[in-house]
Amino acid sequence: MTLVKICGITNLDDARTAIEAGADMLGFNFYRSSPRFIEPSAARKIIESLQAGPNNQSNKMVGVFVNEASPAAVMKIVDAAGVNAVQLHGDESTEFCRILKAHLDARWLIKVLRVTESFVPPNVQPYAADAVMLDAFHGALRGGTGQVFDWTVARAARDFVQRLFLAGGLSPENVGQAIAQVDPYAVDACSSLESAPGRKDSERVMAFVQAIRNR
Repeated sequence: MTLVKICGITNLDDARTAIEAGADMLGFNFYRSSPRFIEPSAARKIIESLQAGPNNQSNKMVGVFVNEASPAAVMKIVDAAGVNAVQLHGDESTEFCRILKAHLDARWLIKVLRVTESFVPPNVQPYAADAVMLDAFHGALRGGTGQVFDWTVARAARDFVQRLFLAGGLSPENVGQAIAQVDPYAVDACSSLESAPGRKDSERVMAFVQAIRNR
């Protein structure tokens, strides 16, 4: 079964909507330049509220980072926010990933690679990560672009990594086709499920999860 990550969570109502719809993972963006940025302390309040409810203990709460100064800087935010997984969406090196993964212990590390014209599937191999996410390239934005890339590249990359996350313009309308073509471990959506940046459309969120579960 393909897992579902809903990214860009900024408030408790949207978090609850995603969980109730059946999302397996929620993403909290700690990149200050993002329109979906959330303070670590605010993310912690949301996570603690979710954990106080029934049947929510298995969901991964993912902190999204872009080019933090050091693995230690990432860990400081991880501890402040209370997330149990990390997604690196910048230009972090393989060495950065290796050091951070050692600090994370059992918590997951997801490394994002943006698919450019020069990207080749074996590029996913060198990273010490629990999963690799492929996303569309945008010159100014780090995720949440709404752009789709060539899924045949993702399908080829799946053979080189233990867990492949697919992102980039996924929506209720196309996610079924994407899964059929790529067969990813998980899919990740953000901007296509919003009424405004950082505000989820509950009907779109539910439709997205249903399109995956009803395959």
